[in-house]
Amino acid sequence: MQIIRNLLALVGLAAVLTIVAVAGRFGPRLAEFDGRVLAVYQEFASKLLETGDPGVSMMWSLPVDEGLSAEEVVESMKSIAVSRSFLFVGESPLYKQVRAITGEDYRYVNFMSFCDPQVGKKMLEYRDHYSGFMPCRIALVEDKNGRLRLYTMNLDLVIYDGKELPVGLKADAIRVRETIKAIMEGAARGEF
Repeated sequence: MQIIRNLLALVGLAAVLTIVAVAGRFGPRLAEFDGRVLAVYQEFASKLLETGDPGVSMMWSLPVDEGLSAEEVVESMKSIAVSRSFLFVGESPLYKQVRAITGEDYRYVNFMSFCDPQVGKKMLEYRDHYSGFMPCRIALVEDKNGRLRLYTMNLDLVIYDGKELPVGLKADAIRVRETIKAIMEGAARGEF
């Protein structure tokens, strides 16, 4: 028991020293970071430790209600996007592409792309690197058990992940985040 207590004390001391060293070296830069950055990375780290998979840790996922077809979910996503003044800008049906190349059927996997061009322009004016996140994509995936799920990137990792976005741009990014979540949540229930 004494050995375990001493070991934990050493781990605690190492953690404190690491925090002090990081704060000393990066403190001025950390002051520029968004106030939610630690909570966002804590959530990411928790999922990473739980699953061991960074891909899982970066994504939001929702199951689709049983009885809904892939076509109904796709139409629902498009309808909800339009009702929120969001553009549907493309579709990449991977299952059809796999069939065309291999000649074999594949489970349903379709990538739906949505965009608010005005916010996209603002993001690109702020930083070209954000082009890699555009347009917003929602994947509709039939899992290996035949159940449909929706996936999209956790946009909190873009909004709160470092230096705080300018106020107007941050508000626009949060609105895009909420729209993508609303599209997913509504489509998972088959709403129009």
